[in-house]
Amino acid sequence: MENAKFKSGFVTLIGRPNVGKSTLMNHLIGQKIAITSNKPQTTRNRIQTVYTSKEGQIVFLDTPGIHKAKNKLGEYMVNVAERTLKEVDVVLWLVEPTDFIGKGEQHIAQQLKKANVPVILIMNKIDTVDKSRIEGFLDGYRKLFEQSEDSRRSYGFADMIPVCALRGVGVERVLASIFRYLPYGPKYYDDDTVTDQPQRQIAAELIREKALRCLEEEIPHGIAVSIERMQERLDGSIMDIEATIICERESHKGIVIGKGGAMLRRIGSQARHEIEKMLEMQVNLQLWVKVKKDWRDSDYMIKNFGYDKKEL
Repeated sequence: MENAKFKSGFVTLIGRPNVGKSTLMNHLIGQKIAITSNKPQTTRNRIQTVYTSKEGQIVFLDTPGIHKAKNKLGEYMVNVAERTLKEVDVVLWLVEPTDFIGKGEQHIAQQLKKANVPVILIMNKIDTVDKSRIEGFLDGYRKLFEQSEDSRRSYGFADMIPVCALRGVGVERVLASIFRYLPYGPKYYDDDTVTDQPQRQIAAELIREKALRCLEEEIPHGIAVSIERMQERLDGSIMDIEATIICERESHKGIVIGKGGAMLRRIGSQARHEIEKMLEMQVNLQLWVKVKKDWRDSDYMIKNFGYDKKEL
């Protein structure tokens, strides 16, 4: 018999790039699914993960950061993020602790006012500021969200929670707040499901994460990863993976490969370690590098690398 007190629903994480959405989601579900780096626009697709407890089931939608698009890939990313607002029961809006609220946050606030669902403000990275200033920063966002051009309407946050996603501080309070606003409903996924992402896609993203981290500021975000082959050996001992790192310039290719192939080996070693943890088996990872000029402005290539506009 279905538990009459069981709650379930969809929750999206919204915020500007590099505010910590993927880090928070990984902590909320207790497992690494979304890739993270200190660079904006790390998340390109909507990633769906699942948290299940006795109280209920939360389906999290981690979205690309809302930003001013500079190419077709950027437009796709922003459309994914803004469309998600219409499909969920609760919104988590992640911001950083500051008294400067720029045009990016003001734009997000206007989008959230149209969503007509409970909005929980999550102030991340509280470890970077003096604790005595946090309440003032929260108050600034409270005032921004309460402002309305229509005198007949009023807005307000369902909750405001300071957290440090990197260290898991405040995560339990976030989960409790979400359950407070979720409707009663059925279980959408089995208890052991943590994501709808295929292993092939997660593997590609883990390779891209390691490339972003290893390359630091030497190369822009114009890289993608394509899994050419992913096959388990007959005896089940090893997963063979062949993948290609795509970059936009010939000069970038040399940087990705590195002197004597050192950088590519470093990326491959770190990625293999993460993929082995995910698959719980030994991995033989082979990496190549190819140049596809201006792929971020090609509808065909965007789709080829897993960013399908038809999903919008």
